[in-house]
Amino acid sequence: MTATADRVRSGPTAPTTSTPATRIREQARTRGDAVALRDKHLGVWREWTWVDYWEHVQLAGHALLALGVTPGDRVAIHSENRPEWLITDMGALAVRAASVGVYPTNPAAEVAYLLQNSGATVLLAEDQEQVDKALEVLDQCPDLRTIVYVEPRGIRGRYDHEALMSWEEFLALGAAHRREHPGAVDELADAAEPDDLATLIYTSGTTGPPKGAMLTVRNVEFAIQVLVQEGAFTDPPPGPDDLSLSYLPLSHVAERIFTTWFNAAAGTQVNFAESIETVPQNLREVQPTILFGVPRIWEKLLASVDTRLSGATRLKRANARFWLKVAGGIGDTLVRTGGEHTAKTRLLYAVGWLFCYRALRERLGMRRVRYASSGAAPVAPEVLKYFMGLGVPMHEVYGMTENTAVATGNRPGRVRLGTVGEAHPGTEVRVDEQTGEILTRHPGVFAGYWRNPEATAAVLTADGWLHTGDVGEWVEGTHLKITDRMKDIIITAGGKNISPSMIENELKASPYVKEAIVVGDGKKFLTALIGIELDTVGEWAQRRQLGYSTYRDLTEKPEVQALVKSVVDDVNTRLASVEQVKAFRLLPKELDHEDGELTATQKVKRSAVTTAFADLVDGMYGRGAA
Repeated sequence: MTATADRVRSGPTAPTTSTPATRIREQARTRGDAVALRDKHLGVWREWTWVDYWEHVQLAGHALLALGVTPGDRVAIHSENRPEWLITDMGALAVRAASVGVYPTNPAAEVAYLLQNSGATVLLAEDQEQVDKALEVLDQCPDLRTIVYVEPRGIRGRYDHEALMSWEEFLALGAAHRREHPGAVDELADAAEPDDLATLIYTSGTTGPPKGAMLTVRNVEFAIQVLVQEGAFTDPPPGPDDLSLSYLPLSHVAERIFTTWFNAAAGTQVNFAESIETVPQNLREVQPTILFGVPRIWEKLLASVDTRLSGATRLKRANARFWLKVAGGIGDTLVRTGGEHTAKTRLLYAVGWLFCYRALRERLGMRRVRYASSGAAPVAPEVLKYFMGLGVPMHEVYGMTENTAVATGNRPGRVRLGTVGEAHPGTEVRVDEQTGEILTRHPGVFAGYWRNPEATAAVLTADGWLHTGDVGEWVEGTHLKITDRMKDIIITAGGKNISPSMIENELKASPYVKEAIVVGDGKKFLTALIGIELDTVGEWAQRRQLGYSTYRDLTEKPEVQALVKSVVDDVNTRLASVEQVKAFRLLPKELDHEDGELTATQKVKRSAVTTAFADLVDGMYGRGAA
């Protein structure tokens, strides 16, 4: 992408209220020729400078004004991660409108709900698939007037609908509006107020219809202050030399932080993955310095190491297994020291770097990672320790949409494995003495749920405390440990309170287990529904010349059943008797969002899964079980 610096319009030196949009404008003024974004176009990485970025944000803002968008309106975005996502998001913010992210995997019925509930007036739809969903439900969304599509294939020349507009037409409309009203976007951007709605982020909907969490400019700027400027995550704080890979859905608050807000405030370079399937390849190409992943990503990367080793020569396998064993010892030490190396581990790692770790980290795309974190769901400590031993500085962090993802984090040098770290600066975190629920209070706590005052009242107290719904406890008086979600706690027939997520994470630490759902509420003992990791179990089966045709066929092999039983038995040795899984069944299919078994963020919908596979659950307890 190319543009000239004279396209960056002048305005007040310091607007009354900063927003990510005005921060991008400032980056364009001070670092205009530096690279802000990179995406792949026809297989080649394409660079967008800060001037390019702000130029397109301006055009998008002007186009939205031409389409009748006014302050407070909502603009929906239904797309994979790409520059147009950020441009539309920031263009809406620049004219004091709010973005609404729609997950690319959302089926038409969920798209209808989100568009209708949010009252979005304009929708950015990535391609024909997303346009088809929008047109299918358009009559249910009375506020939606315009659908802007990015990829013309299958649409241009075949679709004739007055609501449709191409991305090129959208930008041309913006250019025409700018010629007539040259200062309109800058004036609105500088008039932003702290209580302006910046974005609606819909919850995952594990227990009911998604709710739109209202994040204001004040919320977002507080998150930027704590996480970026004060470096609550990284030390030193993120800056222009840092690179990130954007691959998790931008509809999720965590990815919005690491992609949009880090980029706008710290000037980090964002590289967009081509798709979720190409993440391993794109990681190797980009070699980011800052990497965030949900537990599933880290578990998948760990499983990929096992798969690669199985296909290596005997000599390479022996070398790797030796140094991975050494890495395990290094990880044990780092766990004890809070992440700080000793003289011995530093020496061991230096030698291991020559023989194994450098090549392995290069292959994983983590050779330059200086800060890595896991969040959005609990993760097994063994997974984090594994990467720590390889030299990847891992930190588990905690936050949620309703507090703009600002709560706690493990700081460099003060890591306590199994915890989500210490409270961030400027935040209050407490654990209710009666219920064990975690509550937070700070300027990043959201303004409430969109058009849902009852749900808002249920989680926000009059004095500003947010009920997170998570149960936790303090470790060493400083670090917070999350034990489970309040609604997921299992109470056995014997009255014992069990945290299923802890057991599930232990099971999912195995490279052979993808999903684990522990069952046992009101029962005499615990059982589990387990989904296998197709790649690693498939590779394991091939090495043993076990033929199979489908996922279900593989799960029915006695040898696979025995493999998973060995995983369950191993986990049980580390659990108290009442926590042990006494029986399990393998799921006959991979869980799927479209089947209603997973949320858009790949969280398991427990009730949906146990209902869908009630026959398997009943079989583990026997007919008439309590």
